[in-house]
Amino acid sequence: MDILKTFGPLIGSVAPTIATALGGPVAGMAVKALSGALFGHEDGSQDDIMAALANPTGDQLAQLKKIDADFKTQMKSLDIDLERIAADDRNSARQMAIQTHDWTPRVLAVVVICAWVFIQWHLLNSIIPDVMRELIARVLGTLDAALTLVLSYYFGSSHQHSPAPKE
Repeated sequence: MDILKTFGPLIGSVAPTIATALGGPVAGMAVKALSGALFGHEDGSQDDIMAALANPTGDQLAQLKKIDADFKTQMKSLDIDLERIAADDRNSARQMAIQTHDWTPRVLAVVVICAWVFIQWHLLNSIIPDVMRELIARVLGTLDAALTLVLSYYFGSSHQHSPAPKE
């Protein structure tokens, strides 16, 4: 989903439940919730939503927070556990790798770690020309994110589930 790729960090910080839903099977409901928060109706297109998220107003951000809380309540009333869905998705990828003896995750992990180490070593032992600094910083940022994914894949996520509220 383009919305999540482009505005994931923004949505994740303001409306984490909706951000989680955008990457899963209830993405359509999440898009409707975003449209409702930004425009007051659920008929906004993906392009409209992306345009609004490019420069959100304070009122729109406040409305996103409110809609996120409402969305979370709606998911709970429908007995949809977004965290469980995300955890099951990660687990199914691990189980597939175990059952098929697929070397792809291991090879990718080694490539990412070696590239990260090489870039770090290069930064510490070289003077980077000014014209290359932005490119090196971008590559390092991408590798940092990939390294985090590799570590999360093999050692689990640091995401902690909050205890269920007592009723």
